[in-house]
Amino acid sequence: MVSSSTPRGIALRYSHGDDIRERIERVKEDLKEIKRFYPITISPRRAKRLYDFFDQELSALGDQPFDVYNQQEKIDYLLLKNYLERQRRELDLDCKQNEQATPLLPFAHIVVDLCEAQALGSPMEPKAAAQTLFELYVEANNLIDQITANPVQFQIGKNSAFRAANAVQSLRGHLRDWFKFYKGYDPLFDWWVESPYNSADISLERLAAFVRETLVGIEPGNENAIVGQPIGREGLLDELLAEMIPYSPEEILRIGEKEFHWCIAEMEKASRGMGHEDWHQALEEVKNDFVEPGKQIDLVRGLVQEAITFVEDHQLVTVPQIAKETWQMFMMSPERQKVNPFFLGGTSIIVSYPVGSMAHDEKLMSMRGNNIHFSRATVFHEMIPGHHLQFHYNARHKPYRKLFDTPFWIEGWSLYWEFLLWNDDRFKKTPQNRIGMLFWRLHRCARIIFSVKFHLGQMSPQECIDLLVAEVGHERATAEGEVRRSLNGDYSPLYQAGYMLGALQIFTLRQELVETGAIPEKDFHDRFLQGNRMPIELVRASMIHQPLSRDYKPSWRFYDLS
Repeated sequence: MVSSSTPRGIALRYSHGDDIRERIERVKEDLKEIKRFYPITISPRRAKRLYDFFDQELSALGDQPFDVYNQQEKIDYLLLKNYLERQRRELDLDCKQNEQATPLLPFAHIVVDLCEAQALGSPMEPKAAAQTLFELYVEANNLIDQITANPVQFQIGKNSAFRAANAVQSLRGHLRDWFKFYKGYDPLFDWWVESPYNSADISLERLAAFVRETLVGIEPGNENAIVGQPIGREGLLDELLAEMIPYSPEEILRIGEKEFHWCIAEMEKASRGMGHEDWHQALEEVKNDFVEPGKQIDLVRGLVQEAITFVEDHQLVTVPQIAKETWQMFMMSPERQKVNPFFLGGTSIIVSYPVGSMAHDEKLMSMRGNNIHFSRATVFHEMIPGHHLQFHYNARHKPYRKLFDTPFWIEGWSLYWEFLLWNDDRFKKTPQNRIGMLFWRLHRCARIIFSVKFHLGQMSPQECIDLLVAEVGHERATAEGEVRRSLNGDYSPLYQAGYMLGALQIFTLRQELVETGAIPEKDFHDRFLQGNRMPIELVRASMIHQPLSRDYKPSWRFYDLS
């Protein structure tokens, strides 16, 4: 109950604040439940239910009393609105890409209808189900025969064919779950369905492999092929809008290229400090400075402590005691190193280093790719003050905002610290250390270039790999792992660009607020972390108390392209 001495406006404001936070948490759970109940991503019923959900939530959000919210509540409102609009646009793109793959999925409705009927509790008639599965078997085999006889008829594009092959494998998994649900429970089901199900399952497996080999060009047994799904210029514009980046894809490329040239100039300076005129030679020397087998763990532990001591001694950011004492280390498997050739971090650090079972050339490439000087920059990026510290704060300050995950905030923060440590003369750096730091910075510039050009249809995966090898100095194995991770669909299209662009945003905001004396440096970093995940433009709006409207559009030009 509100006391009689409490101003009514304040009580009202807090009640609305609770409402917007609760709305965010409810939307997260509702969306999770819908996707769990309709797990087949190519299902028309699933798409319609999601469209209805997004439209209803956006309409209801528009009825909220935006003007009575305080600044943080307005930011929550804009974050939720942006999230829902983005989810709807991504659904549009998914439906469009699914439609392009439909010539290779004429039987998809059979699996979808069977699985969704089971989820909805509709009666299942074993004899009819057996006939349906027999028809699926026949249709899948006929499709293979049609493609074999006239492959030109099915030239829908390598990317769409790859999407179709993955969809077939997914449908096969959903059909297996459907079969297991009834098997052994209904004797008539086993009698009627088991044989046609087994035939259908084999035909789907055969079709997926056939499409991958014949239409995508992936050799049998090659599980490491890189294909990807370009989203085009319009798709990139949608992604940039969602990340609140008021630049075109072409301007983003110019930023990446401008920063790339800066890195090369600095590489040449550092190389001369090592006695080399060619920075590639200096880089080779650095890459061969690695620890012996069994010593990488000690290296990492020492680097973590070095970073913690530096940021605390110079009062750069608050490092809670729990964050310092509870981090853990794990070793990355050889299989995972094919996708993640370098360290990973967060709640723990996962260290890349070769194991005895790896081939000799793979061992050398892994050791060179995780040398002492690359590792120094990587450990600070992954642990403290980077991702480990971020995740510690994320779990304790406005945790509901984790829904608004963005690489510009997550990856931008860690790379931003690489910028700061580069500029800070108190952080001791040999020329070899500088080469190691510049390698990663150059790598992040290249990520902008190859990821944007890939989605614009201007670079193939192989050309992306060649760029990293020839222009950045990657080992070919690590370059393949980086491109595979970037393009295989597990990351958002702008994820790789988010490292450098997010870092540039935070660095510019620091210049605006810290270097002018408006906010002390430690407070700036603490406030950034305590705000939790969001587009950096809204971090800026929060820190400068920028007036906001419910129809707010991004406008912050954080980088000078002149």
